[in-house]
Amino acid sequence: MLIDCKGNFSMHCYTWLSFALALVQQWTYLPCVYSSNANDLEQISRTSLREKHGWVQNPMVVHEEQVLTHPLQFNQQQSNLDKQKTSQKNVLSNNELQFLNGPYEATIPEMSAEGTSVIQVTASDQTGARLFYSILQGQPYFSVERTTGVIRTSSPMDRETIDQYFVVIQAQDMIGQIGGRSATTTVTINLSDVNDNPPHFLHRRYHMNISEAAPIGTIVGKILAEDSDIGDNTAMNYEIEGHASHIFYIITNNKTQEGIVILKESVDYENRSRYDIRVKGINRHIDERFLQDGPFEDTVNLKISVDDADESPVFTSKKYAMEISEGAAVGSFVGAVSARDPDDANSPIRYSIVPGSHLNRWFHINAHNGTIIVTKPLDREVAPQHHLIITATESMNPKQISNVNVSIQVVDVNEYAPELSKYYEIYVCENAMFGQLIQTISAVDKDSPMEHHRFSFSMDEATTNSSSFAVKDNQNNTAEILTKRNGFYRQEQSVFTFPILIADNGNPPLASTSTLTVLVCDCDTEVNIKFCRYGTLGISVEAFVAVVACTLIILVFVLAILAFRQQRKKSLFHEKGEEFRENIVNYDDEGGGEQDTEAFDIPTLRNHSVLREHKPRRNITTQIQSLYRQSLQVGPESAIFREFISQKLEEANSDPDVPPYDSLQTYAFEGAGSVAGSLSSLGSSSLDVDTDYDDFVQ
Repeated sequence: MLIDCKGNFSMHCYTWLSFALALVQQWTYLPCVYSSNANDLEQISRTSLREKHGWVQNPMVVHEEQVLTHPLQFNQQQSNLDKQKTSQKNVLSNNELQFLNGPYEATIPEMSAEGTSVIQVTASDQTGARLFYSILQGQPYFSVERTTGVIRTSSPMDRETIDQYFVVIQAQDMIGQIGGRSATTTVTINLSDVNDNPPHFLHRRYHMNISEAAPIGTIVGKILAEDSDIGDNTAMNYEIEGHASHIFYIITNNKTQEGIVILKESVDYENRSRYDIRVKGINRHIDERFLQDGPFEDTVNLKISVDDADESPVFTSKKYAMEISEGAAVGSFVGAVSARDPDDANSPIRYSIVPGSHLNRWFHINAHNGTIIVTKPLDREVAPQHHLIITATESMNPKQISNVNVSIQVVDVNEYAPELSKYYEIYVCENAMFGQLIQTISAVDKDSPMEHHRFSFSMDEATTNSSSFAVKDNQNNTAEILTKRNGFYRQEQSVFTFPILIADNGNPPLASTSTLTVLVCDCDTEVNIKFCRYGTLGISVEAFVAVVACTLIILVFVLAILAFRQQRKKSLFHEKGEEFRENIVNYDDEGGGEQDTEAFDIPTLRNHSVLREHKPRRNITTQIQSLYRQSLQVGPESAIFREFISQKLEEANSDPDVPPYDSLQTYAFEGAGSVAGSLSSLGSSSLDVDTDYDDFVQ
C-alpha cells in the first residue's frame, strides 16, 4: 500500500494512515494466529480447505509528528506461499540520532546556587522527531531539563574538594517503545575559583634577628599566610599593628605572596633589644557573600631580636650650621660638634678636620671637645661660606669612625650706611594736586649680601610738618615722593629741598641723610623735563644754545691768538737756516778783550771734564724757579739774585744730558760795575726789541 501525503502530515493524512494500519492488522490476523504451527496449517489446507496464500508482515515503525518532504513507503506485505520472491520494503529512515556538538565542556564558579544554568546540549536525527533528555551520570550535583537539554546545578559544589565533574546525558526519540532510538554524550564541567577561603598562617609565631648596625632598608625576614584559593583570590596584604610600624614595615611578594619584613628605622641594642609584633594577613579581593562566616584575615605573632654590634660614633646632629663675623679675631670661637660611642664600652671620641681641603687652614678643631676656632682672618668677599667635614673616631677602636658636615657662614659686618642709588632730578608741575606721585627713589648699601638688605625711608618730624612733600615707604627698598599741597608757584619759589633719612637692618643698624631737590616746572599735565632743566635759568632753550655757541667761538679765537704769540716769540732766537753755537762762561778776570789770548787757556775752557765736575744730580728745578721769581723784584746786588745765578750754574754743570758745547744759558741780569761790559753778542742787540727772557729760563 502506498500513501502519498504530499509531504505534510495533516489531520486528514493522519486519519488515513490509522485506517490503513487497522486494515493491515485485520488481514494479517489469521496468518499470525496460525503461523505458530506451519505443519498444522499445511495439513488443514490439504485436507479441509482450499489452498489459500497468506501475508507475512515485517515490524513497522512510524514516528509521530514526523515531517516528510516526499512520499514514504513504510511497509510491504509478502505472501507466505511465495518461496522464490523475497522482495520486501523496510521502513525508510534518515541518518541516525546523534548530538550535534558533543562532547561538551563548561565552566561555572564554585559554590554556585542551586538551579544555575551550566550548558545546553542538543541532539538531532534530522527527521524532526521530538527528543527527550535524561542524565545518566552526574547526580546529585547536576540535572537536565527533559525537553530542552539545559543542564543545571542541583547543589553547591566546593572547588577545593572537587574541581571537575563528568556528566553523561542521553537523548531518546520513542521512550519505552519498540524501535526507539537513543544517543549519549559527555559534558566536562569545571569549577572556577571564588574567594571563599580566608588566609591562614603556617605558623602561629615567627622569630627573626636584626643587627643594630644594619642599615635602613635591610630585610629582616619573611612570613607567609596560605590560602586554599587560587589566582587573584590568593593576593595578600600584610599589616604591622601598633607602634612597631614606625620601626619596621612589610611588603608583599606578588609572585609568592610572602610578606617581607624590612627595617624602617635604625635600632639600638642598648635602648631596646626585642620587639614583639603582631602581623595581620588580609585578602585583597574579598567576596562579601562569605563575610558572614567571619573576617577574611589571620593574625600571627612576630618576635624580632636586636643583636649587639660595635657601632661607629654618633653625632648629636646630622649636620651643623655655624656663623662667624668676618671681623672676628684669630682664635675666636666658631662652634662645637659632639659625638658619642653608642656601645656600652663608651669609648672616648677624638675629632679632626678631614685633610686635603684648603679650608682647614682657616679653622682648627680641638681633638678632645670638638670646639672650632678661627686660625686666619676671614674675608666675606673672598669666601662667604666654608664647608668642613669633621671626623669622629673611637679611641679604643680607630676603625670605628663617623663623618659630619659643618657649614660655616661668614656674616658680613655692617660697615656702610645706605644711600640713594643715584642722583635724582625731581620735578613738579605748578598745577600738581595733593597726594600726586612725582618720583620713586631707591637705595643701595655697599655691604653684602644685597638680597638681605632692608631699607627704610623717612623724614624727621620737623621736616614732615613744614615740607610741601611727603615720603611713603613701599616696604620693598623703594619709596615714593608725594605732594602735600595743591599747586606750586614757580615765580614765588622754584626750588624746594628737604632731607630724607635712609636706614638699614644691619647689626648694628646704620643710617644716612640725603637731600632731595625738587624743581617747579611750568607745565600743563605732564612734567617737561627739558623745559624744567633750562627754564629755571630764565632763558629759553634756543637762547641757551646760542650763548654756548658764542662762548665756544670766543674760546677758539683766544687759543689762536695765544698760539700765534708763542710762535712769534720763538722766532727771535731761531730762524730757518741759522743755528746758534755760543757758550757763555762766567769768570772773575775779564781780560783784555777779544784780542787778549793770554788771559785764559782756550783748550782748557773747552775741556768738558774740567768745566764740569761729576756731582750727583739734584732736583732743584722747583727751587730755581722760586728764586727766579724773587730775583725779578730785586737788583743784581741782592743775595737772592746771587743765589739764583749760583743755582743756575750748578744745574748746568751737573746736568749729564746737556751737550758740552752747544748750550745756551740765559740770565735775567748780567751784572753791573764792569768797565769792559758784556762779552755776549746778546748785549749788542737793538734796545727797541721787546725780548721776553722769561721764556728761556730753564
